Amino acid sequence: MNDDKIGLSRRKMLVGLGAVGVASAGAGLGTTAYFNDTESFEGNTLTAGSLDLFVDYEASYDSDGTVVNQAETAAGKQDGTPAGMFYDLDDVKPGDSGHVEFCFRIVDNPSYMWACGDLSQAENGMSEPEMSVDDTPDLGELGDAINARLVFCERDEAGDFVEGEELVSGSLVDVIAAITGGVPLDGMGMAGMTPGDQAEYSEVVEPEEGESYITGPCVCLFWEIPTGVGNEIQTDSLTMNFEFHAVQSRHNDGTANPCVPSITTRTGEGFAKQEEFATQQETSFARGRFGNNGSSGSWEVAVGPDVGSADTENYVWSSGTTVPFSYTYNGSGNASFTLDGVNVGSAIPAPSGKLAITTKADEATVSVANLSLDLNGAPTALSGPDAISATNDGADRDITYLVFDTDAADVANAFTISGDVTVSLQGDYSGSEEGVAFDISVE
Repeated sequence: MNDDKIGLSRRKMLVGLGAVGVASAGAGLGTTAYFNDTESFEGNTLTAGSLDLFVDYEASYDSDGTVVNQAETAAGKQDGTPAGMFYDLDDVKPGDSGHVEFCFRIVDNPSYMWACGDLSQAENGMSEPEMSVDDTPDLGELGDAINARLVFCERDEAGDFVEGEELVSGSLVDVIAAITGGVPLDGMGMAGMTPGDQAEYSEVVEPEEGESYITGPCVCLFWEIPTGVGNEIQTDSLTMNFEFHAVQSRHNDGTANPCVPSITTRTGEGFAKQEEFATQQETSFARGRFGNNGSSGSWEVAVGPDVGSADTENYVWSSGTTVPFSYTYNGSGNASFTLDGVNVGSAIPAPSGKLAITTKADEATVSVANLSLDLNGAPTALSGPDAISATNDGADRDITYLVFDTDAADVANAFTISGDVTVSLQGDYSGSEEGVAFDISVE
């Protein structure tokens, strides 16, 4: 490329500028500036919109006047966290019934609505009549005995309920379980919509007083204790919670579920039950450990309230192979543990708090990975690590743990822990039956 044709040397540049200067001076006799014009756009602003959800609620109950609602109010408006209590009934009995209605007001932005909730039960001891018909002293039956329906609803001009399509029905436990992981509410009142298919809440209301708002179908819970229910519910109690979420529908396809629960996990050194449980004891456990695989020798897969009463099966470990496992509590006093297709099951006391996995390694490496937790059938996000391992090449075992920070409400119903485990033995592993293992501990 020839620079003389397309560029200027320093000397040529200076000469050029001088020539322009001379020409400009000569032309200055006619004008002193370039032609120009200006049009201004000033004061431009971007202001974020808002989204505020108000939930109007109203509850009733029918018990022939023998039960007093101890809650401060059975009707009101909720705008904050947590929501106010609308029921505090302390003497319900067969034949009692009631309802609660939730209606929504959304300020400024059409939104997708979601509902979620949870329920926990307590036995509260057993009276003599209850003991004769109830063989589960650690599990309350009240929620299972209550018939319930969750439906779309509205009020007519006379103020009476008009029921729409049914979202779910069954026992109260079944109904709350169906929404535990979040259910989308359709703006047209259609039941059974999958996330992303539901209509937004977009009906605009212009009241005579106050600001306009957006609304859609209300949701009503109806409940009744059948007269045929017997003494098995005596002294039992339950607590139920509801949450409603409004998520703006603009730039949103409706699939984002704000109800997905999250559980914090963390890891540490030592035995989980000793380091993390309030009593330093577990109410039940499951275990996979390395043993001699003999027909009359040690067990390798177990589940139960303790070692002495655990259900066990033999399993042939293959060093270095990754295999799946799962532990499931059914919400009604029974647990099952499956390791690489080998399944064991046992009755256990009701869980009351944290869950944990402990890994133990002697002249080996034990790795648990890809952990997941379902609470009452709903996948749960883990806020923290999803793997734990122990490794040792010396005199003492390496013992590590991962704990799930669940509480009594989280584990009152069914839950499942699942993942993959790999046991890699070193050449000098002694074969000690407790030297290589992983335990699932339930508080």
